[in-house]
Amino acid sequence: MGTDVSNEHGRRHRGPSTHAAIAAPDPLSASAPRFLVEIIAWIAAPWALTTYSIWLAVLADVLLIGLPTVFGMPGAKKQQNPVSIPARPAIALELLQPVAACAAAVAAWPAVMTSLVVVASLAACVLQLRRWRWMLAQ
Repeated sequence: MGTDVSNEHGRRHRGPSTHAAIAAPDPLSASAPRFLVEIIAWIAAPWALTTYSIWLAVLADVLLIGLPTVFGMPGAKKQQNPVSIPARPAIALELLQPVAACAAAVAAWPAVMTSLVVVASLAACVLQLRRWRWMLAQ
């Protein structure tokens, strides 16, 4: 979002923005549990799928890691995504991680581990509510 300025040849172009980029409230206390759940999903999903197909296991990680890396809402996280998407799809994409972690834990791990994954996922989602509200307000 730059301002129109003229260069030395009189041509108009977009100059640097005078507004600082607005970023979502994403403190370490909220982003660390989110990252923990992402790691759990990256481990649990292939673990659960290897009994069916190694290719499904690889595809699960490609999707769980690749989609949020490519698609995202500007300002929602510290890193920039190549493809900008609106808040609702960005939140849905972020919810894919805890859902995958819980579903895979149910399929592959004992009840105690599954319970821990569900609690961690719920805690991470609760800690994201402030950030998601900010995203929806943009």
